[in-house]
Amino acid sequence: MDSRNSQGNSNSSGSSRDKKAKRREIQAKKKAIDELIKRASAETDHLASFPPFRHFDRNGLSVYLESGSGDKLSSSLKQYIQNLLKVNMEKQFGPDWPMEEKVKRRDMVAPEARYIFVHEDPGPSANGILTQTDKGSLVGFVHYRFTLEEEIPVLYLYEIQLESRVQGLGLGKFLMQLMELIARKNHMGAVVLTVQKANAGAINFYTNKLRWEWRRVTKFFAKRLIARLKLHWRKTESVEPSGVSEESSELG
Repeated sequence: MDSRNSQGNSNSSGSSRDKKAKRREIQAKKKAIDELIKRASAETDHLASFPPFRHFDRNGLSVYLESGSGDKLSSSLKQYIQNLLKVNMEKQFGPDWPMEEKVKRRDMVAPEARYIFVHEDPGPSANGILTQTDKGSLVGFVHYRFTLEEEIPVLYLYEIQLESRVQGLGLGKFLMQLMELIARKNHMGAVVLTVQKANAGAINFYTNKLRWEWRRVTKFFAKRLIARLKLHWRKTESVEPSGVSEESSELG
């Protein structure tokens, strides 16, 4: 038997085994990530792990937080979310708002949508237990989900919306800290959000106050959004998203 043929067959067999091993490794990694996302999404109250974050009492503002999910929103909560989104976002989107509003209404009630609702603190009740009627007025909300982004599991921040009267008091930063803690606890590789390039206030908040870094616009965004949206990538663990390059923070 020709030794060269024998060596060639051996190399081919080794290459085939390597490819199969690589496929198994990729499949195992994907399964592990899917399980992470599934477990994180199954949690009904992410605040339960962070009792100190149930209340915010600073700078003359006293509020408390509660968890929620998209498939269990009451009619009044849906209406509040829609109204606050319109107040805060309509001007930013301009003529594109009617189309964007439809998208947000659909996203709002998705079963995988998770919420943190922010209520004004009504003060202590007679028996120390808050009922639905005892709850203070809503002043904002956070909408987030657990998903896959650039091949790593992430907490994707869909919305952080606060009424103007509670802005500038540290509540936004407090909520973002909570999002990072939730991401870390659930072993997510990053916290991700998008923001319009025209939204100078939001950009200043994320890049200057929170020190988030600009990253390039990812290709999967609809073409109509690419010109306005950037992807912020805030690492929560030592996991670097593959294929994501640094980009200047200048809004050109």
